[in-house]
Amino acid sequence: MVSTEHTSKQFDAELEAVRARVLQMGGLVESQIRLAIEALVSGDVPLMNRIINDDHRVNAMEVEIDESCNQIIARRQPAAGDLRMVMTVIKTITDLERIGDEAEKIARMGKLLAQRNSLILPRYTEIKHAAELALDMLRKSLDAFARLDLAYAAQVVRQDELVDEEFRTIMRYLITFMMEDPRTISTALEILFVAKAIERIGDHAKNMSEYVVYMVKGKDVRHVTVEEIEREVLE
Repeated sequence: MVSTEHTSKQFDAELEAVRARVLQMGGLVESQIRLAIEALVSGDVPLMNRIINDDHRVNAMEVEIDESCNQIIARRQPAAGDLRMVMTVIKTITDLERIGDEAEKIARMGKLLAQRNSLILPRYTEIKHAAELALDMLRKSLDAFARLDLAYAAQVVRQDELVDEEFRTIMRYLITFMMEDPRTISTALEILFVAKAIERIGDHAKNMSEYVVYMVKGKDVRHVTVEEIEREVLE
């Protein structure tokens, strides 16, 4: 009996350590996005280079956490809720790694924008607003994961529509500029790539929230409507 209890406590400690590492990885990725937007707006090329060079840290954390999950599955053979938690971690770190890639992409586009004399004033007001929305989604999805908070998870799914609308607004604005003055095309496309990266960050945060619903409820809510997810959360 004592041995079983000891093993159970060890297992719980391993699961908690993995959860903590996911949140640590999420914090790093959140910082990368925030710095990327800050560097873009200020034209800080050294900071952009740092963000690009630091992407390997995010990649290394994904590999490390994935290996820990594989070891837990092999040694502990988790079932039911514990297995769902491990599977949620594996899926979540994939999305976090891709968010890190988007932060790197924003920094790369920022370098191109900083190196040219733009013929149009970059629409950074809307970019900053969209980025704040996407960052809020990421924070809430990490909070939902940490606290198993389904209300936060549902909020993130709903917010994704706002980020998508921001992207469409920025795209319409940039298309208008390109049509009026073809000399603005290169700059406008680079800003559009930044806007698309932010939109993708929102998509990944939404995915992470859907995994939390799966972890808590045992139901896969990918590819269903926002209303269906909200109903599932309230049940």
